[in-house]
Amino acid sequence: MLKTLLLPLISEGKKLVIVPVRNASVSAAKIGDKSEAIFKRESKFGAHNYSPLGVAINRGEGVFVWDVEGNKFFDFLSAYSAVNQGHCHPRIIKALTTQASKLTLTSRAFYNNLLGEYEEFVTKLFGYDKVLPMNTGVEGGETSCKLARKWAYKVKGIPNLKAKILFAEGNFWGRTLSAVSSSTDPSAYADYGPFMPGFELVPYNNIEALEEKLKDPHMAAFMMEPIQGEAGVVVPDAGYLRAVRDLCTKYNVLWIADEVQTGLARTGKRLACDHENVRPDMVVLGKALSGGVLPVSCVLADDQVMLTIKPGEHGSTYGGNPLACAVAMEALKVLEEEKLAENAERLGKILRASLNTLPKDRVKIVRGKGLLNAIVIDKKFDASKVCKALLKNGLLAKPTHGDIIRLAPPLVITESQLNECADIIKHTITSM
Repeated sequence: MLKTLLLPLISEGKKLVIVPVRNASVSAAKIGDKSEAIFKRESKFGAHNYSPLGVAINRGEGVFVWDVEGNKFFDFLSAYSAVNQGHCHPRIIKALTTQASKLTLTSRAFYNNLLGEYEEFVTKLFGYDKVLPMNTGVEGGETSCKLARKWAYKVKGIPNLKAKILFAEGNFWGRTLSAVSSSTDPSAYADYGPFMPGFELVPYNNIEALEEKLKDPHMAAFMMEPIQGEAGVVVPDAGYLRAVRDLCTKYNVLWIADEVQTGLARTGKRLACDHENVRPDMVVLGKALSGGVLPVSCVLADDQVMLTIKPGEHGSTYGGNPLACAVAMEALKVLEEEKLAENAERLGKILRASLNTLPKDRVKIVRGKGLLNAIVIDKKFDASKVCKALLKNGLLAKPTHGDIIRLAPPLVITESQLNECADIIKHTITSM
């Protein structure tokens, strides 16, 4: 017997028909007083730098989260791909609690027993000489920019203070002053100038424009996302990444791949760059590097780049802490041993095929790779209202740029769960 969602209702003349959703494991959500109290407390005591959807989550497991009222939801944001392994993966939690009872932090003033083990593990897995561990994704981006400038002066021979770093338009890699200095989004950079000097922009997915920029003898690096996440899951043309690699090699410019969101199995490969079998000079990782348990990020590079930075020239109190090392190794092992990239590749094709059956007067485009996807809705439907309707129907997603909804569930999702979620999305949109 099929359970049903209370919302979406499709009008048939004067009748309202409840649309069944196959094998439904969630019910229509009813947000109550407990949630409202949490919303009010945050608004009163916290900075207003976020505008969350109206749900107060207090528990997660696998692809599901529950709010304080007990409503159950499919998570289709995965903390912006930080919980690729699913919420509270038992292996990762065990690694966390086991290490937390022994040693959490020494700082880099001393050696600890796990950093070298982690460094060997991650460099061999991704095929680079060295790794520089940090905490957050934006710190990884900042680190890659510092490495690029140091390499520019020490190796390429660019005159002091003349090095430039090129970024793709539409990029997003964080909210620091450096990150917003490279942004083309007014909501990121407005009222935060003056901006970082030596940053330039080039259109994304435009090889001709890129080559013109790379001809500049002062250009040190090109930093870009293999698929632009915050911009709305913008997938470049086939061959673009190969052309980026070839041009950066031709003009002796470092290619920095920001794989903080696209990496770690999200797009159906270990790294999104693996879709074209290309190797960046630097890779920035974060988010799912800890399975969403604590902040862990890193930059991978070979010796010619990494060893330009000497002791005392860059660091972090928490970077490379033993707790993070234990968690990151287990998080990576889960991705590999549970074949989550393969699951993302297979289920992503099923999801896009299902969503492409939606009427074109409602959904203009469905795009993505693996389980990093987005739908572009017709502008007569506000994306935030669609996401609020999805929430009521038991699925959490987040809008971007007004008409785009990202769809990125944990990679542990099963085919039957995915089909149920596709039904929720389709029925919600067609009923609006």
